[in-house]
Amino acid sequence: MLSVFDIFKIGIGPSSSHTVGPMRIGVRFLEEAASAGVLKGAARAKIDLHGSLALTGIGHGTDKAAMLGLMGFEPDKTDPDAAQEAVAQVRAEGKLALHGGGDIAFDPATDIDLRGDIIPTIHPNEMRLHLFNAAGVEIFARTYYSVGGGFIASEKQLTTKSEDDRIALPQRGPHAFASAADLLGICAEKNLHVHELILENEDDFRPRVETEHRLDQIWFAMRACIDRGLKTEGVLPGGLNVKRRAPQLWAKLHEAPLANEREQIFDWLNVYAMAVNEENAAGGRVVTAPTNGAAGIIPSVLKYYCADDDINIAHIRIFLLTAAGIGMLYKQRASISGAEMGCQGEVGVACSMAAGGLAAVWGASPGQVERAAEIGMEHNLGLTCDPVGGLVQIPCIERNAIGAVKAVNAARLAIRAADDPKVSLDQVIETMRQTGLDMSRKYKETSEGGLAVNVVEC
Repeated sequence: MLSVFDIFKIGIGPSSSHTVGPMRIGVRFLEEAASAGVLKGAARAKIDLHGSLALTGIGHGTDKAAMLGLMGFEPDKTDPDAAQEAVAQVRAEGKLALHGGGDIAFDPATDIDLRGDIIPTIHPNEMRLHLFNAAGVEIFARTYYSVGGGFIASEKQLTTKSEDDRIALPQRGPHAFASAADLLGICAEKNLHVHELILENEDDFRPRVETEHRLDQIWFAMRACIDRGLKTEGVLPGGLNVKRRAPQLWAKLHEAPLANEREQIFDWLNVYAMAVNEENAAGGRVVTAPTNGAAGIIPSVLKYYCADDDINIAHIRIFLLTAAGIGMLYKQRASISGAEMGCQGEVGVACSMAAGGLAAVWGASPGQVERAAEIGMEHNLGLTCDPVGGLVQIPCIERNAIGAVKAVNAARLAIRAADDPKVSLDQVIETMRQTGLDMSRKYKETSEGGLAVNVVEC
């Protein structure tokens, strides 16, 4: 059952599917091992990473995330510095403190097996975990999948047959919807805006005051990430020697406060988005929105239009609720995994969500919100995921800046349109899904094609 807080999750960079997901998988694996009564007898653990998790695993920090999960680190509660220290300690001492169990011998060089040659048939992000006793006998093993945006699923969950090649994720609450057409129909019938409908559905999960508090916490985490990114200088880790640019751009903007306002709109959106994604690339604390690789778009648009001068909490909540409702549609009807859809499923979806959220803040009708979201995706169709060196840096950081500008323009086009739309959001989501299925595997977070092979690493 999808909630706003399934779409927006606090975690650490650089990737929701390759970092947040594997961390959550490790925690879930140990919980299941404990329930089976075998955890206390574990003397060794082994992690097998297949497909995209192996091909871009080192650059995306999947090896570190897998170890952190086995140590009980949870993405939303993890301090990045503490995580780095814990991983360094495992490498230095050759042992790992298994959460809920005891200390076990663990050598990342041999106990983490990156098998990019194994192409999973169920989902590109496959992770298998094993526990062995002191005699070397396997006592527990499970296969899981990191399916995008920090969502995880077991082998059983993903192999359960459905009516077609999509996996239905039913909605919960008084206004259940499975398509944008459903969503608009309910809005019209109940005379609700999209954000009002989503908020009433959230009431089925928890008291409204708690939902509002959690929405505010999501924004505070986004804002803190922007602030850190604007202040932190240096070179991003990973070997590409990419220099952080946000602090320098930020300083230049403050040095020329009376420059052309229209031009500066782009500058502000760019600097906020890049600040977030430079933090993400460094393994910092970010909000999955809906993924880590696309984490800068929504905070950038929110910051500029809802919190640059006076913080308008009411508008921030409207934005987040509306954007989450749109994100739920993509998660239900397609995917937000770069390994399945390419970057259209990450930056494209974030752009679509931000466009709809901003349109709502500007007073758009539900139909105009839907149109803004459609435009935001329509012009990201076919966007590939081809990170250079397997790092979430090139082209990811600049791509978020471009996505933020696109989102604003999509919202403006939707609100100013005088005719009825020719393309619906449901149609563009289905087109994205089909495009992702048809896209060559080398353009879907494997670093085997595109910029990843045409840019010389240096």
